[in-house]
Amino acid sequence: MEGCLSLCLIVLSTLLALRFIKLSTHKSKLAKKLPPGPWTLPIIGSLHHLVSALPHRRMADLSRRHGPLMHLKLGEIHTVVVSSAEVAEVVLKTNDLVFASRPRSVMLDIASNGGKGMAFAPYGERWRQMRKLCIVELLSSKQVKRMDGIRAEEVGRLIGSIAASAGATINVSEKVAALTHDLVSLAVFGHKFAQQEEYLREFDQMMTLLGGSSGLVDLFPSSRLVRWISNGERHMGASCVRIQRIISDIVEGRKAARAARDGDFSTGGEDLLDVLIRLQEEDSLPLAITTETIGAILFDMFGAAMGTTTTALEWAMSELIRHPEAMAKAQQEVRALLGEDKLVITNGDLTEAHYMRMVIKEVLRLHPPAPLLLRTTMEDCKIMGYDILQGTNVAINIFTISRDSKYWRNPEEFKPERFENKNVNYNGTYFEFIPFGAGRRQCPGIQFSSSVVEITLANFLYHFDWKLPDGASLALFDMSEKFRMALSRRYPLQLTAVPHGWLKAISSN
Repeated sequence: MEGCLSLCLIVLSTLLALRFIKLSTHKSKLAKKLPPGPWTLPIIGSLHHLVSALPHRRMADLSRRHGPLMHLKLGEIHTVVVSSAEVAEVVLKTNDLVFASRPRSVMLDIASNGGKGMAFAPYGERWRQMRKLCIVELLSSKQVKRMDGIRAEEVGRLIGSIAASAGATINVSEKVAALTHDLVSLAVFGHKFAQQEEYLREFDQMMTLLGGSSGLVDLFPSSRLVRWISNGERHMGASCVRIQRIISDIVEGRKAARAARDGDFSTGGEDLLDVLIRLQEEDSLPLAITTETIGAILFDMFGAAMGTTTTALEWAMSELIRHPEAMAKAQQEVRALLGEDKLVITNGDLTEAHYMRMVIKEVLRLHPPAPLLLRTTMEDCKIMGYDILQGTNVAINIFTISRDSKYWRNPEEFKPERFENKNVNYNGTYFEFIPFGAGRRQCPGIQFSSSVVEITLANFLYHFDWKLPDGASLALFDMSEKFRMALSRRYPLQLTAVPHGWLKAISSN
């Protein structure tokens, strides 16, 4: 009897202690000072405030009312939105290590093979090794230089195809997307692979799933009902399986070709796939390079290229067609710099194209490829006197910051000249202008992307005069946006290209 009584007392004491701990923890959380934010509803939290196809713009509107550090509850997910350069610097520089990880989500985990690449990998030793691999081996100056001739040749093909359609309406968005696809394929595989169309179709499907209604599962990860309704996991998984099969076939084919050379291989001409296979065979890295890892890295690279290069080019041509004086100034600079009858333009020819680079900077300011820069906290911290709890997602609204009148005069205007006497670059030093991010998670592909944008835009400016299709009005020119993983035009850019200079003479004949 006494033993039974003692056991009951122990159980009761334990339950009371656990209850006390739970209440104390609850009170502690209540005592936390969270950033201000809009009113919430049960279950959905703040989602009703973001009912828009353009969340970066809705967040900008909300931040004007609630401040540069704003708390939102998006379904089950606590999110803090940063909307000023000063707070962005505190997050991405002062507390960079605390915010060095990426948010985890159901759909992204599937798409990125559980974060086996670099872009969506959680912060840690594996991510550090993966970033070192990308910077030193895959996206190094050596690899960018290796692509010089290939870039010039592929852009030359594009110019030829546009010249062949002189006078007709050109889908510029489609053209630059195809160019980006081909250049990434050539950088990675050394050629345009047979399954490229299938790969890109599956890749586009994955991007659509990540940005569409299927993404609701990421806002309500514990809800079986939402998972059943969205059905996104099944479709995402199917696309991933098909992409992984394509990559496996390519890797096995490349290994067979390498074996046939019996080790006679010069590293000087390696494409990115050769580099990855060599590192896999050497097994000299702390992390294992598996076929899944290779697939995840390629997913990151195609996503980054489409999110920066393609959108930057279509927005650049959109802004220039809307501002004929800027178009004329950029064309005059490039044509004077290159002279008459320049057959092949390389990146080395463009070192003095200062105004064109100002155009690109202004395009990235007004149309950052990724308007929301995503991080997550790895531990509790304080920002501006507010408590940011461990596991909170953080969205730095680059779109809002780069249009802030505190840093930019007449911020909604397209004016490349604003950079003329403004020593601002996009390398993560100036927090009012961070289209490629900053800190540890800054995009490592800046050099690769910039080289493609510059050589393509220079060719467009040098070889053609551009105008709207017959009957189109500049006053009605549509500049609306579409938000997926990148901020692109809502509708494809349709223009007419009129050949200039020696290209005009050839086209006339």
